[in-house]
Amino acid sequence: MQAQVGNWLIVEGLTDASSRRQGRIVAVDHVDGSPPYWVQWVGDEHRSLVFPGPDARVAKHPRTP
Repeated sequence: MQAQVGNWLIVEGLTDASSRRQGRIVAVDHVDGSPPYWVQWVGDEHRSLVFPGPDARVAKHPRTP
């Protein structure tokens, strides 16, 4: 997985109980664009350091519900 600042991280829910989350990537620590990424999440606007799992993908635009 590779990303750059401004891309979106979309994490799909793995079960019916968990919902999709998406956030804008605000910082990438590695020159090659590899994880982890600093993400500002839509909805609560907090930032967190994310190590994406198999349920995550990078997109150039946010996904609409």
